[in-house]
Amino acid sequence: MTESKTGPLAGMRVLELAQIMAGPTAGMMLADMGADVIKVEKLPGGDDARGYQEPRVNGISAPFLILNRNKRGIALNLKHPRGRDVLLRLVRDADVLTENYRLGTLEKLGLGYDVLAQVNPGLIYCAVSGYGRTGPYADKGGFDLIAQGFAGLMSITGEPGGPPAKTGNSVADINAGILAVVGICAAYAHKLKTGRGQVVDTSLMEAALQQTYWHAAIYFATGESPGPTGSAHVLTAPYQAFRTKDGWINIGGANQANWERIAEVLGHPEWRDDPRFRTNSDRMRNLEALVAAMNAVLVTRTRAQWIEAFDAAGVPVGPVHSIGEALAHPQTQARGMVVDLVHPQAGPTKALGCPLHFSDTPTSIERPAPLLGEHTREVLREHGYSDEQIDALAAEGAIEIAR
Repeated sequence: MTESKTGPLAGMRVLELAQIMAGPTAGMMLADMGADVIKVEKLPGGDDARGYQEPRVNGISAPFLILNRNKRGIALNLKHPRGRDVLLRLVRDADVLTENYRLGTLEKLGLGYDVLAQVNPGLIYCAVSGYGRTGPYADKGGFDLIAQGFAGLMSITGEPGGPPAKTGNSVADINAGILAVVGICAAYAHKLKTGRGQVVDTSLMEAALQQTYWHAAIYFATGESPGPTGSAHVLTAPYQAFRTKDGWINIGGANQANWERIAEVLGHPEWRDDPRFRTNSDRMRNLEALVAAMNAVLVTRTRAQWIEAFDAAGVPVGPVHSIGEALAHPQTQARGMVVDLVHPQAGPTKALGCPLHFSDTPTSIERPAPLLGEHTREVLREHGYSDEQIDALAAEGAIEIAR
């Protein structure tokens, strides 16, 4: 049996049919908050993320490890009639099922929402797709890169005059997973009141488009599509990365008071009344001159010296870290954003912690990512299967059990 959960979603039962990133991000967050998430991996091979060859930790995909901790894992062949029957039995007791197949894939297997809802009218069916379940692109597959381009994110990312650039992280995938969690929790609240489930539908395209609030505001107001601004803000200045003597820092002059403090810290109080820089509108019109003037001063001292000076003046400032620097920082550690786990094959590993903190129902991260089929026997026993029945299913190829 699964151990007792303590988070705010303790008691929620989730079947995760999703794979790679968006859906597994949602399942991971739900599990961190106490849900019993059973990862249902397809046969053969399991989650496609298992096939990401590099980097690997003792033969296990590091990308798979980081997105699937805190879940139990079973392996089902949903194309096998008895594999399908196993899923239907699991659905009877589930609160949530997540999937990110193309529209129609589960329907062809006889596992669409209409079938599952007959088995369990209270089921919350969360579909994360490329473009959503309606509209002319509903049947198209989706990938993070494609979604970023479609939503316009690549047209506003990178340096002015440069080629289209995607964000360094998979923002559409990750945000789609977060949106799925929001939708699931809202549907769960509705279920607790009414007993009824429903479909929760979101997509990579919408998750990427949601990131364009400021840029959409500009387009709606002017009819013109803004372009890339590098690290600079599209609406206010100075608000970007600057080079110092030994690295980069970000300075956030997001209002007039901060700008006036910046001018003081840099030793140029006269800039406050310079007609090029007096107001935010002036600074945006003369951004190139502003950045050049600031850079000429900032390169004379170290990153640490400037951070100390700006902090003392109350100016928003921070270092531009590498990933390693960010993960090793005392603030990151103090917030529990790096956790240690021990995997049965990979051995000691680290994972990102949960970014949500609850005063009464704390999150917990206790399980490493599962081996393919690691908990198949355990979960099927919980749903009434005998060991003889489980062995027969394995012999038929309907399920797989990790050795």
